[in-house]
Amino acid sequence: MTGRSWIESANLADADFPLHHLPWGRFERSDMPGRWALGVAVGDMAMDVSLLVEAGLARGLDGSLREALAGPSLNGLLALGRPAWHQARAWAMRLLAAEEPALRDRKDRGRFLVPRDQLRMALAMDVGDYTDFYASIHHATNVGSMFRPDNPLLPNWRHVPIGYHGRASTLVPSGTAVRRPFGQSSAAESGPPSFGPCRLFDYELEVGVVVGPGNGIGERVDIATARDRLFGICLVNDWSARDVQKWEYVPLGPFTAKNFCTSVGAWVTPLEAIEPWLEPGPVRDAAAPENLPYLRWSGDFTFDLKLQVLLRSARMREQGMPAMQVSVGTYRDMYWTFAQMLTHHACTGCAMRPGDLLASGTVSGPTPESRGCLLERTWRGTEPLSLPDGTQRKFLEDGDEVILRGWFDARGGTGRIGLGECRGVVLPAIA
Repeated sequence: MTGRSWIESANLADADFPLHHLPWGRFERSDMPGRWALGVAVGDMAMDVSLLVEAGLARGLDGSLREALAGPSLNGLLALGRPAWHQARAWAMRLLAAEEPALRDRKDRGRFLVPRDQLRMALAMDVGDYTDFYASIHHATNVGSMFRPDNPLLPNWRHVPIGYHGRASTLVPSGTAVRRPFGQSSAAESGPPSFGPCRLFDYELEVGVVVGPGNGIGERVDIATARDRLFGICLVNDWSARDVQKWEYVPLGPFTAKNFCTSVGAWVTPLEAIEPWLEPGPVRDAAAPENLPYLRWSGDFTFDLKLQVLLRSARMREQGMPAMQVSVGTYRDMYWTFAQMLTHHACTGCAMRPGDLLASGTVSGPTPESRGCLLERTWRGTEPLSLPDGTQRKFLEDGDEVILRGWFDARGGTGRIGLGECRGVVLPAIA
């Protein structure tokens, strides 16, 4: 293939979704209300994969794969494993390639393609379980130094991928508004607490990975097989109530401070699409201890995914002002890899299932500009940000819109790709 598509918007140099990307999503079309379908994004369009299967344009695919692609969510495809993922991706790329006439020359090709701005998106997969990790050493050190200045990084942190079980029931697709939560908080460490709307409301810039074939209860996952069990990545915003978190996180970690809403990017980028950007990793400093054998793998990988946070207040939107960049960094700065997170999660025999979501935790780097949440970016509110509308932010205010973006710059003859956006507006608490 030439690498070009007959959909011209996919050939633009700054396109998030060129032919060599093709992320997966689940959507309802404006011209087919009530029908949810699987598809891939290409340029400013989406190809309705489920409809292609129904129309008999996937006869060359295995029967189980056709059945999965006609299903209501990505879970059927996830369960089939890496060979099926490759087959589905190759089939979609062929149909959309500039030189392929099978779909391009059909008079009714418009049935199978729909502008992405005419879609209502849902999460691409049905998420049975969601786990959030704490994989950035910069984030862990910064937050630890705020609350434990004499001992910011606890002894176990460099030995074990730390995480907590999140709440799958409150995962929402990008574009869904988030309601400011209520909770217990206390001005003094010893209490007493009060109950009311969160005052220190925050976002967390994260990257999620979607699990494919899982393991049975009592079975461990060998880290050397982790790549074959990880389907793709997406943007994640783990909204956080910092005042609630401070009061409740000892001794068992986050609970109501994070269970109320987590935003997930609507499009899932297959790992196969980012293979040109995979690199050995993670990068560790000379003082880092060697991991235990079950967390070591010669083929482990990371990637230089650029990540950006933008903020726009309600007043900025009313005045037509663009969103302001708050931070920009790279996923390469993370300490723990997705393979290590999956392997450690299952080391007890915990069953992982197709569609499970693992999130990285806040992606932060070594500079103030690369800190991935307001708790760090404003250093617990002591260094507020000045917005173009003349206001300042220590933490989020009602009406604020947070926009996460991620992209891979062009590399080795392969053009850039983007993960799209993960956005949400903060709504006031309801008494």
